[in-house]
Amino acid sequence: MEEEEVLDAYSQVVTSVARHLTPRVASVRTERGSGSAVVLSGEGHLVTNAHVVGRVARGEVAFADGMSGPFVVVGRDPLSDLAVLRTGLPVPEPPDFGNAEHLLVGSLVVAVGSPLGLEGSVTAGVVSALGRSMPARGRTASRIIEDVIQTDAALNPGNSGGALADSRGRVVGINTAVAGIGLGLAVPINPTTRRILHSLREDGRVRRAYLGLVSVPTPLSEPWAARTGRRRALRVAEVVAGSPAAMGGIRPGDLLLAINGHALADAQSLQKQMFDDAIGRRTEITVLRGEAMVDVVAEPTELVD
Repeated sequence: MEEEEVLDAYSQVVTSVARHLTPRVASVRTERGSGSAVVLSGEGHLVTNAHVVGRVARGEVAFADGMSGPFVVVGRDPLSDLAVLRTGLPVPEPPDFGNAEHLLVGSLVVAVGSPLGLEGSVTAGVVSALGRSMPARGRTASRIIEDVIQTDAALNPGNSGGALADSRGRVVGINTAVAGIGLGLAVPINPTTRRILHSLREDGRVRRAYLGLVSVPTPLSEPWAARTGRRRALRVAEVVAGSPAAMGGIRPGDLLLAINGHALADAQSLQKQMFDDAIGRRTEITVLRGEAMVDVVAEPTELVD
């Protein structure tokens, strides 16, 4: 009896989320393939993966109720694998967008998309891991998408761009890849990706600042951890010749502790400081070099991709 009650409760959650989200998720078709998209605004904006639309400028969306029509690409950002589309169709009100930072391993999630062109397909599972990273490439630059959500909710070709929702129907991720049998990945909805979506919707692109270095997270030694109150830093693996980092005096092997007072512990902590407001701005970077702590000043340029 208890098993039946638990199953009923589980079914009720999945059914409720599916009922709420299915009308708000569309299939996307372009000359290069298909995928899914989620309603982003009542003005006809939808969010999908950048790799779903590639370099095409337009295509067609179709909703589960049979309504279909053309869309244009407002903006795309391959370095976050997000894109914003716009259609003239009368779209449903957008779903609530949550914050993936509140997810826990084991949290129930529901994936809604259009795998294989089948509108309104729903699968459910749990968050199987958090804090994963995934490489992304633009035409001239590469980047790591941090805090990717890993789920065992079944994802298939065409799910990319669809919604990953929590048990309350809030969209917490945009499904982006099938990682293997029983594994799927989603770009998280969090303050950083909200900023990216806003830039794509309003400006059609994301302006990023460029320092010109490659770094990897590394633990601090116990004495320095005790002295700084931090457990991790970013070790500089490479500095691009002639880059703002090189001109500022950053060297391979340096440990980056903070940028403009913001602690650095992973790739995202640096990337979230490298948006348009940092371009051309005096930027102070606290560096641990050998046994000395020094402040380096650099002026990031605009990343051209």
